[in-house]
Amino acid sequence: MSGLTNVKAMTMLYDHEPVRRTARIRGLGRMAVAVLAAVLVTLGLSTHVRAELRIDITRGKVEPMPIAITNFLGAGATETDTGRKVAEIISRDLQSSGLFKPIDPKAFIQKPEALRLNPRFGDWRVISAQALVSGQVLAQPDGKLRFEFRLWDVFAEQQMMGLAYMAAPGDWRSVAHIIADAIYKRITGEEGYFDTRVVFISESGPFQRRIKRLAIMDQDGYNVRFLTDGSHLVLTPRFSPTAQEITYLSYFRDTPRVYLLNIETGQQEVVGDFPGMTFAPRFSPDGNQVIMSMALDGNSEIFTLDLRTRRVSRLTNHPAIDTSPSYSPDGRQVTFESDRGGSQQIYVMNANGSNVRRISFGKGRYGTPVWSPRGDMIAFTKLRKGRFFIGIMRTDGTGERLLTESFLVEGPTWAPNGRVLMFFRQTPADDRGRGRSSKLYSIDITGYNEREVVTPTDASDPAWSPPTH
Repeated sequence: MSGLTNVKAMTMLYDHEPVRRTARIRGLGRMAVAVLAAVLVTLGLSTHVRAELRIDITRGKVEPMPIAITNFLGAGATETDTGRKVAEIISRDLQSSGLFKPIDPKAFIQKPEALRLNPRFGDWRVISAQALVSGQVLAQPDGKLRFEFRLWDVFAEQQMMGLAYMAAPGDWRSVAHIIADAIYKRITGEEGYFDTRVVFISESGPFQRRIKRLAIMDQDGYNVRFLTDGSHLVLTPRFSPTAQEITYLSYFRDTPRVYLLNIETGQQEVVGDFPGMTFAPRFSPDGNQVIMSMALDGNSEIFTLDLRTRRVSRLTNHPAIDTSPSYSPDGRQVTFESDRGGSQQIYVMNANGSNVRRISFGKGRYGTPVWSPRGDMIAFTKLRKGRFFIGIMRTDGTGERLLTESFLVEGPTWAPNGRVLMFFRQTPADDRGRGRSSKLYSIDITGYNEREVVTPTDASDPAWSPPTH
């Protein structure tokens, strides 16, 4: 779906009283999914008041919540198979967050077919489920599918949420991610990040003659699509705020150029030919500018390019190396790395280049700072005593927390909810030059739940798509 899909006559029920509303959903350009109805009904089945079922993800390490996710029912074989696959993806998404523990369906006492009405909550308490997800897939006369689901609080014996979506049959995977997002938000209070994409560099071939292609995939590693053919080296891809364009660096005839690529149409254009080397282009939050570093006369400075006027403005002017700029979400500030203090450290300045101040003061060298989409944290790479770390700190440099370390970890990128990071880890070769690899990983900001994001080839330099709302 491109842009916003208006959803008319959204019905929300409170104590069985209908309220007519209009809502809209922002998509990522892959499908048209319409929300048909939101049903939030308190059934009054519990005889006592109970605290709302909720996970507080701000407390650090959290014990995963046991959740039962049943296969979505269907009238025919196609709908039944689709319903099974939708339930599997919802389960995988929630489990990958580290906050939920899906219960093995073999333990279910009440079968999905019996859930067309209300759950037998006692059957779900016996297997320790705190939350329950049920649903169905219904074929429509126009060939589309209607996906319905309900989220139940097992101990309070009440429905927490009910939603229905309409989509083409081939879009079932995206619908599953959207449902997982809705469940995640209802229980944690935070926006989900499952219906998002990641652009990255796909790497293949021997390390001395590495072929690097621009690629894009769903955040869980599925639906990988190559955007370039590997004939030219590509580096540092970054999404636009609309998630429809990517800016990246490519070497054409040994000349580095900054490009814009429309993901859906494949249309590509050169942003500009700049004197000297250019590095690490990123969009501004409003999408009207690209910020980057350029090496002039052997010295790297930070510049912005206005995409409407093609006017280039210089932000830094210092004999030291200034590079890897990243905007704050409101566009008012920029974080970057510089060795102007004698070693590689992280700095923050106003978006016009004024008021430069250093924020990193720990032991070691700091680089590749990236501002969180929440605006509260900056992720970074740190090198100390020959080891690499991925860490986060507050925007004033306090509260530094190192999340993971390895022989080489680089390229942190934020999930759109600001609660998870993705990065790449490179393993060294053995004495015979074998075994070297580069893989993508995700980790939450507490430092727990580190997971590999499996890709068909080696991968590096990931960039998460921006928020979809």
